[in-house]
Amino acid sequence: MNTATKLTGFALGLVAVFGAAYGVGQLTDPPAPIVAEGHQAGDGSHDTTAPGHDTPDPGGHLPGGLLVSDRGYTLVPVAAPEGEFAFRVTGPDGKPVTRYEVNHDKPMHLIVARRDLGGFQHVHPEMAADGTWRVASPLSSPGVWRAFADFTPIGGEALTLGVDLTVPGELTEQPLPAPAGSTRVHDYTVDFHGTPQPGGNTTLTFTVSRDGVPVRNLEPHLGAFGHLVALRQGDLAYLHVHPEGQPGDGRTAPGPQVRFGAEFPSAGAYRLYLDFRHDGVVRTAEFTVHVGDPGAIPSPGGLIADEHGTPGHEHN
Repeated sequence: MNTATKLTGFALGLVAVFGAAYGVGQLTDPPAPIVAEGHQAGDGSHDTTAPGHDTPDPGGHLPGGLLVSDRGYTLVPVAAPEGEFAFRVTGPDGKPVTRYEVNHDKPMHLIVARRDLGGFQHVHPEMAADGTWRVASPLSSPGVWRAFADFTPIGGEALTLGVDLTVPGELTEQPLPAPAGSTRVHDYTVDFHGTPQPGGNTTLTFTVSRDGVPVRNLEPHLGAFGHLVALRQGDLAYLHVHPEGQPGDGRTAPGPQVRFGAEFPSAGAYRLYLDFRHDGVVRTAEFTVHVGDPGAIPSPGGLIADEHGTPGHEHN
């Protein structure tokens, strides 16, 4: 059943306290973040010792997004006008990082989702000369959100840092939709094929059709014919998923199929978010998969609506 909860200033304080209590890995203590009006930041760390979740190994290897600070880099939300979200990434010297590699056509990818795995948005902020990244706030409704900054500093390794943010108001928690092999995004149908298992690499294949006709002219989006994000239920571990092939390589067709290679670190429930571009619009198809339980993923044909029971979303 859905649970309505009023998020107040007192609740916001509890979020920050509990965030600090459930630390994972080696965290440095960043400056207390100040965020836009109506947003509150936690420290970004959560307990990953629950069954089915990874624990830090001696080398400190964890899925992305579980830490607010990693390898000397820290994600720091900063004050911003209402309706805007801003942050910096500080480096090992404590100063804002201002030089980044371009990955998937962008130097910075900001992904947000509520803790119930709804509200997914993938946006690309703009950086000012002082290293501050700004974007229209993607936090679209009350709730506890996870924000992921996915980037590679010049001369460094690819990193995904995460921080919790709370938008006050009346929150209605939504259950995770059941696994299904197909979903609708307006007049598009996206079918999913793949049997993820914990551990090794899994090929995930998505087939896009429109009004029953296979789409064979998908448009490049972030350097590929599709972009996929996977989040693990519970701690919202962020998985790096890599597309197979790229536009113009002479072997990758622009649809109707888009393939990815993914490694799922543990058994459990995951939410997959596929962004694809067609007719100049980026649309997002969402799927739930139960890793380690092949019988939980039906063959295409059993449709579910994305975004927790409503039609899928699109953006320019």
